[in-house]
Amino acid sequence: MSMRQGESEADVVPKSKRPSDSAFKQQRLPAWQPVLTARTVLPTFFVIGVLFVPIGVVLLHLSNTANELIIDYTRCTSSDAANAGITCADYLQDNPGKQCNCAINFTLTSDFNGDVYMYYGLTNYYQNHRRYVKSRDDLQLLGQLSQTPSSDCAPFAYDPVTLEPIAPCGAIANSLFNDTLKLAQGGVDIKLLNTGIAWPSDKRVKFRNPEGNLTLALKGFAKPILWQHELYDLDKENPENNGFQNEDLIVWMRTAALPSFRKLYRRLDQTNNNYAKGLKAGEYTLNVEYRYPVVSFDGTKRMIISTTSVLGGKNPFLGIAYIVVGAICITLGLGLLLIHMRCSRSSNMEMINVNPHTQYS
Repeated sequence: MSMRQGESEADVVPKSKRPSDSAFKQQRLPAWQPVLTARTVLPTFFVIGVLFVPIGVVLLHLSNTANELIIDYTRCTSSDAANAGITCADYLQDNPGKQCNCAINFTLTSDFNGDVYMYYGLTNYYQNHRRYVKSRDDLQLLGQLSQTPSSDCAPFAYDPVTLEPIAPCGAIANSLFNDTLKLAQGGVDIKLLNTGIAWPSDKRVKFRNPEGNLTLALKGFAKPILWQHELYDLDKENPENNGFQNEDLIVWMRTAALPSFRKLYRRLDQTNNNYAKGLKAGEYTLNVEYRYPVVSFDGTKRMIISTTSVLGGKNPFLGIAYIVVGAICITLGLGLLLIHMRCSRSSNMEMINVNPHTQYS
């Protein structure tokens, strides 16, 4: 230890690492530790069980009030005359980048009353992979176009042929779901809406189009490699639903946490008097323009039609979880109660045997 001028070794006091003598640092603060006894633990188990089971039953009932129909169309048979007899999955494997058409007839056994939503579902699709989640340029999605996209977009930052920057860049945008799903009844298409499907906060805050004419703003930029349409031409019927504010794109860019997921695809247009109250029970047809390959990674594709309840879409997990936890607590409570009664009786008998002259009033 260095000494200042005029100081002797006796004057220098070595620094101590001992904490100060305070109640906090010396751990002398008042503390409370629960004493777990049968009188406190058993009522807790029974109270949790009695509360959780009926709550779970109510949640399960509310979830079951929502109707849902799931159709797996991964290996639907092609309805094209040139491809008759083969599945669209096999056709796409032999002809990547092409389109196959298929039709699936199905029956709604009950009325789907209220708001009706169509989802697409994918399985074995890991959108939560770290490099996949990072593969985007948030400034670009805000309409701030640059000739040098974020390095996170590599290797989907530049077109390999023209060397132009890609907009939107990255693996997420490049793998945009591009199947077209349509509903028909009696040979007549049912109108479905492709707006109002994205989170309003996403559309308002995270995704913006560049100012001015969108086509001119995107001049000098290439579309993603796997896309078949330009960014400014994603929705031919609604010009406001193009560019970075296309709602199909916004929904897809919100990556899923699990490998099996569903995303909102369309809403039923209920301004038509025939479907004002929803979809009635009957025969329907799902027409698919099949473009999205999933068989190569052992994935599947589904179309889901669903209504909603007070809790949202049909999802029995929460109700089942409450019932299971409640049942476990009641079972543990009964088991511990029996053990407690048996051990208490054994203890009393031992005390009697030790002192046989004990008298009880």
